[in-house]
Amino acid sequence: MKNKVLLLLWAALVTIMLLASLSFARQGTALIGKDFSDFDDFAWRLDEFYNTIGSTVLNPIDVEETKKNITVSDNEIEDHRNRYGTLSDQLSNIHDQYAQRIADAKDAGNELLQSTLIEERDMKLADIRKNFESDAHVEAKIRKEKEKALVQYLNEIKSNSFSLPVAYEFKDVETGERFSSGDVSVPAIYKKQFNAAKGYFKANSLPGHNDGWVKTSIDQKDIMFPDTEVTIMNSVRTFEGTVIIPRTAVAKGGALYWQYRDFNKGKLAMFIFWIIGLVALVALVTVMKFQKEWVTGTGISDWYANLKIDVKAAALIMSALILVGYLNSESYTLPDFFTYQRLGRWGAGLTSFFIGGVIMTALLAFQLVNGVERWEKKGILARDIKNSFTLQFLKAWREMFLKRSIGVQSFILLIGFFLAGIGFIVGLMDGSLFILYTFCVIFLGLPALYMFVRRSAYLNRIIIATEQMAAGRLNEDIKVEGRSPLAEHAKNLNNLREGVRVSMTEQAKSERLKTELITNVSHDLRTPLTSIITYTDLLKDETITPEERAKYVDILDKKSQRLKTLIEDLFEVSKMASGNLELHKQRVDLTQLLQQALAEHAEDITDSGLDFRTALPDDMLIAYVDGQRWWRVLDNLIVNAIKYSLPGTRVYVTLRKVGESAEFIVKNITKYELGENVDELFERFKRADTSRHTDGSGLGLAIAQSIVDMHGGIMKIDLDGDLFKVTVTVPTK
Repeated sequence: MKNKVLLLLWAALVTIMLLASLSFARQGTALIGKDFSDFDDFAWRLDEFYNTIGSTVLNPIDVEETKKNITVSDNEIEDHRNRYGTLSDQLSNIHDQYAQRIADAKDAGNELLQSTLIEERDMKLADIRKNFESDAHVEAKIRKEKEKALVQYLNEIKSNSFSLPVAYEFKDVETGERFSSGDVSVPAIYKKQFNAAKGYFKANSLPGHNDGWVKTSIDQKDIMFPDTEVTIMNSVRTFEGTVIIPRTAVAKGGALYWQYRDFNKGKLAMFIFWIIGLVALVALVTVMKFQKEWVTGTGISDWYANLKIDVKAAALIMSALILVGYLNSESYTLPDFFTYQRLGRWGAGLTSFFIGGVIMTALLAFQLVNGVERWEKKGILARDIKNSFTLQFLKAWREMFLKRSIGVQSFILLIGFFLAGIGFIVGLMDGSLFILYTFCVIFLGLPALYMFVRRSAYLNRIIIATEQMAAGRLNEDIKVEGRSPLAEHAKNLNNLREGVRVSMTEQAKSERLKTELITNVSHDLRTPLTSIITYTDLLKDETITPEERAKYVDILDKKSQRLKTLIEDLFEVSKMASGNLELHKQRVDLTQLLQQALAEHAEDITDSGLDFRTALPDDMLIAYVDGQRWWRVLDNLIVNAIKYSLPGTRVYVTLRKVGESAEFIVKNITKYELGENVDELFERFKRADTSRHTDGSGLGLAIAQSIVDMHGGIMKIDLDGDLFKVTVTVPTK
């Protein structure tokens, strides 16, 4: 225990000595022989005074005169006019905003509210029309907003105040006009004169500008034009005079008393700290010389000896970097620490002194002494190197190149990563960030690299085993090591036989669907074509009656239309599959569109003997869709329900809004048995009527699915026995 206390005491003296030396080298010239007027904060506040007095006292801006210089450009007029769209867009928008509110007021019998809303709507509509009819009308509105912004901006400038108790006398060199505040003849801690010999004072109308003809940007968040440019045309005025800070300002009760006292207190504290540093140096070379016994022969030494040599080196580097970083940072901030003394700052300062200074110094001494003591013993260094992470890394590195291509690629990737990281940190050129970077490299980057190389070696072993499996040698499983992704990969490869079986099954299914597709396309195209050929030959017979000829022509027309529909559907599906079909989206009322689709098929629904039950929204359900394409979706699903529903049953058609989406549902009892794999119904030319006696093309659901996908929607089929349900969801925004 005694040795630990002596070590910490020695480390504290070393830290104090180093801090005192560095702070003296950096701060000595700034404090020795300097007074309060040389203080950085004092100089900054003087600059603030000189920058503000011109715009607030000596050369203020004439608001009314500046208003006359406000201009409005043609671009500003056009931007204001078209800010919310074209004339028709704006009129339509205003009308839509008030339509429902006026209707609600009318339904409620509130005539006063109804008339007020109508009057308000008409006023806005009239103003919009006038915006597009008269440039002068728009210009007047913009000018008014600019004047409002200008007044607010100039009021903010005039409200600026001085943070120093300044006394001044100024006289305009050209006009002789005088400005003064306070008595400049009293004793002062700061005094500056402006005249021909020492230079005149230039008073500007705007802070931060060096001339009087300024085009400035006024930023006001609460007006319509957030970035307004106004030309300020006050010329720069030249003054001679005197500026002082009276000595009473630093006397007790003065405005600068506390700053003056803190500065002198901090200055004195720094002188005392430098003397303490000198005393610490004397103690280190006399009564507190370092003793090796302070850090050897302890339990911690035995624990430290068992660490890997790589970890010891990393800990040594980090201890040194933390100590250097602490000394570098604190030697700069010590004057502020002693100047603005607070209990919280003392607590934080002592904590950082103990951890960043004393502990790190003691750790460095401990590591250096124990390292030298251990490595002086014969054979210890060679054994530590043999057991090091570095040597294990090199062995794993060799295994990494069992598969040369992967090893080379990984090596190039690692080199690129390190070069990019080092280049980024060097570009920053910041000491504190460099310490953080080193910490990340040692304790994150290097362990990650170690794991990466080990896993790369494991990956090579997996690849070699996979090649053996591909060659037909399937008797030996791949060894599974740990729970890494590579271990999971090894498990997956061990289950390869099952995967091959599933793959072969899916391939057979794909070939079957391809064969069915070719068969169905051939059948559906050949059927009307055969009829066309047959009845064309019959028409060649000149002995047939006019009634028969008309009948044959009618059949030819129907079969031709049937063939045309099939070919058009096939081309449309092909376009959708290749992505060549363009959508023309617009605002569409899905409720009205569905009502029209149902009305168009009203006669077919009546003839089918089906009972259609509909549930539609009472209000409009608006979505941005291609109206023509979306009509095709609704039409295909309604026709599908009419053709394939069991006669005498009900068909439920529902449209509703769910969150930010519109949901369209069709439910019916199927006429044909569909089986369990409903996903195949989305295949082209796939029909519930496998005997293909109905007139459908088999493309209806495929086309609907493609259109829904192009709109970013979702279409799914659910089958529960003979209950067939199609759900289509499309975003409304």
